[in-house]
Order: sequence, then C-alpha cells, then structure tokens
Amino acid sequence: MSPIIAIIVALIALAAGGFGGYLYRKNVMEKKIGRTEEFAKNLLDEATRKAEDKKKEAILSAKEEIISLKSDLDKEVRDRRSEVSRLERRVNQREEALDKKYDNVEAREEALNRKYKEAERLENEAQALHDRQQGELERISNMTMEEARQILMNRIQKDAYHDAAVMVRDIESRAKEEADKKARNIISLAIQKCAADHVAETTVSVVALPNDDMKGRIIGREGRNIRTLETATGVDLIIDDTPEAVIISGFDPVRREVARIALEKLIMDGRIHPARIEEMVEKAKREVETQIREAGEAAVFDTNQHSIHHELVRLLGRMKYRTSYGQNVLKHSIEVSNLAGVMAAELGADVQLAKRGGLLHDIGKAIDHEVEGTHVTIGAELARKYHESEAVVNCIMAHHNDVEPQSVEAVLVQAADAISAARPGARRESLENYIKRLEKLEEIANSFEGVDKSYAIQSGREVRIIVKPEDVNDAGTLVLAKEICKRIEAEMEYPGQIKVNVIRETRAIEMAK
Repeated sequence: MSPIIAIIVALIALAAGGFGGYLYRKNVMEKKIGRTEEFAKNLLDEATRKAEDKKKEAILSAKEEIISLKSDLDKEVRDRRSEVSRLERRVNQREEALDKKYDNVEAREEALNRKYKEAERLENEAQALHDRQQGELERISNMTMEEARQILMNRIQKDAYHDAAVMVRDIESRAKEEADKKARNIISLAIQKCAADHVAETTVSVVALPNDDMKGRIIGREGRNIRTLETATGVDLIIDDTPEAVIISGFDPVRREVARIALEKLIMDGRIHPARIEEMVEKAKREVETQIREAGEAAVFDTNQHSIHHELVRLLGRMKYRTSYGQNVLKHSIEVSNLAGVMAAELGADVQLAKRGGLLHDIGKAIDHEVEGTHVTIGAELARKYHESEAVVNCIMAHHNDVEPQSVEAVLVQAADAISAARPGARRESLENYIKRLEKLEEIANSFEGVDKSYAIQSGREVRIIVKPEDVNDAGTLVLAKEICKRIEAEMEYPGQIKVNVIRETRAIEMAK
C-alpha cells in the first residue's frame, strides 16, 4: 500500500471516528439536557406549590391580623364613644351651672344697681349735711376751713415732732446700749491683755548718806559746795535733821536725776569741792542722756515700732522723766500704744498705725516747756518734721479732740488715752483741785434753765442732774445733756471722761375720797 493511500485511509478513519464521537456526545448531551429540563420542571413545580402554600398562609395571617385590628378598633371606638358621652354629660352640667350663675349674677347686678343708686342718694344727702355742718361750724367758731385745717396741721406737726423725738431717743438708747456693750467687751479685753503697774511720781528724790558728817562736806566751807551743786543742776538740796539723808527737790525730773547721780558719785568718790562737783555733774548729764536714748529705744522695741527717726526716739526717752498728773508719760505712751493695738486687732483696723499713733500721741510733752504751744500742736509739728504719715499726725492732733478724727485708729488712740489715764492709781490730784472740779461741774449744771438739782458723783466722773418736769420735757432732756457736755468740754480740763446723766420725773397724785 502506498503511503498516500495509507494517509488518506487514516484521515477517513479519523473523520469517521470524530463524527461517531460527535454523534455519541450529542446523544449524551441530549440525554443530560432532557434530565436537566425535567429536574428544572420539577423544581419549578415544587416552587409553585410552595409559593401557593406561602400565599395561603399569608392570606390567613392577614385575615387574622385584620380581625384582631378590627376588634381592637371596635373596642377603642366603644371607649371613645363612652368618653364622649361622659364629656357631653359634663358639658351639659357645666352649661346648667353657668346658666344658674348667670341668673345669680344678673340678680346681684340688679341688687347692686339698686344699692348704688341708694348710696348715691345717701352720699348726696351726706354732702349736703356736711356742707350745712361746715357752714354752721364756721359760723359758730368764726374760722374758715383753711384756718381750721392749719390749726389741725400744727397740732399734728407737734405730735409728729414728739413722736419723732421719742423714736430718736429710743433708737439712740438702743444704739448706745449695743455700742457700750461692744465697747466694754473690747476695752475689757484690751485692759486684760495690757495690765501695767503704776507708780505715782514725786517732786523730790532722797539720797542716802553713809553718815551725818557727810552733810557738812556737801555744804562745804561757807556753803560753796551746795551752791555750786544747786547752780550746776538747777535743783534745791534740802539738808535738814533727817538722819543720813539729803533731799533733792525740783520739778524737772531730768535735773533731779542728774543731781541725784552726781551727788551719789561725789559721795562714793569722797572728794567734794566745786571743780569736782562740776565734773561729776557733766558725767551725770552724759549718763542721763544715755539713759534717755536707751529708754527711747526700749519703748520702740517694746511696741515693735521700727523706722522711727532717731530724734523722735530720743524725745521718747526724755518722756521717761516727764509726768502728767503724777503719771509717767513714757509708760503712759507705751500703754496707750499697746491698748490701741489690741483694740485695733479686735476691730480689724490697722494695728501698726494704731500702735504708732498711741506711742507718739504725747511726744510734744518732751519739749513743751521749751517750745511755745500745746503739746498736741508741738507733737504734730515734730511728727511732720521727722516724716511721719498724715494718719499718725491726725492721731496726735485728734487725741484731745483738737481736730476731728479722720480714721478709726485715731478714735482708738483717743479711747486708749482715756483708758490709761482713767486707771485707778494712774493719776493723782491734790484735794484742792479735786474739790474745785466737783464744784465747777455742779456750777455748770446748775447754770442751765430748768435744772432743779445737780450732784457730782464717782470722783467727778459723772454729774447727775435732776430737772423740773414742768420746764423740761422728755425730748428737751436730750438737748440739755448735749449742751451741758459741750459746756464742760469747753470750760474744764479733766482726765478721762465725764458722764452727764439728766433725770426727769413726773408724778401724778390724786386723793380718793
């Protein structure tokens, strides 16, 4: 067989095999398609059957829901209808009530109209009667209505003035009671915190001698030693029969202290002659000056008041040898400073300002015998000169009411000064001055019109005045007390305060028969 034939045969066989395979595959595919279509038809039938079932179930469920909603709606409708019926009944009842009220209002309106007409008629009659009465009163009293009104207004005005005076008196008394109570508490606390001792100063000093022979040596030949000592110190030496003692007399405490120190040094040294006396006096002056400076520094330190000018500190030390009514001025100033500071702390004021003003309030007394003017004026000038603040200057100037206090601290310095001066034993006066002050108090009180009796009591710190009730009324007692206070402040000098107590008593006596 030739190769070409073999190839052709192979190709024909291959073509026949492919066609046979094709037919076989077609047959197989047609069978698969048939099975698939049958399966799909079965699925479609099953789905249709299930859909029909679901549809029937949904219809049944919807019918049940509709039935339920319908029943609920019917119930709600029944409830609404019953509510509407109830509201209709209430509305009907209210309409009936309103109709009744309307009828009552109409009846009342008619009654009110009748009463209003009656009231107008009565008012017209009353006005006519009032006019007739007014005319009759004017005819009887010979006064017009304006004149009567003026008399009535004057009477009401007097009553109003009286009521106002009574009210003012009550308010003032209550305010004074409360203020006095608060002030007593603060002052008592301040005094308790600052309890100081007091020693009355004298005008003499006593120097002890080792023996009576020393008296002759002090006198010297023809009295030269004693004259030299008296001339150098400015004091008087009293050498009498007092055993082993020499009395130094002088009103200047600084000179008296210089003389005492110099005499003690001379006695210890034993050499007493004019030259030695002058030397010892100079040493004593320097020693006293040192003591003055130390006393001033101690006062500043004790009151915690630093940055005070050194000249003011020296003047403070000089007040150690200055007295007022027997009271040491330096101790008094320290006490006033402490008292003012304590009260300022209680009131919430400036403690340092109050203490500084209290310490310097009497600084003018250190040189008041050298400079003209009152110690207040001198002290204010010194404070300004050495650059103290105006608040401190006001405390100095206002502590005796020479000027008005411009701060709470200035008022506290006033109070502290009065407290320190009023302490028992702080100051002393002679019997003569004491009696004169009492007589002057009673004289001032008796000089006023309407005063029946007056009594100066409590060592002259209170004057009790009894007035004539027919001449002075209750309101007038307030005015009288103020006028007497002003007169006492203007004409008298006194430590502390003087209370003026005006008493009015009215008695009504009748006899039952």
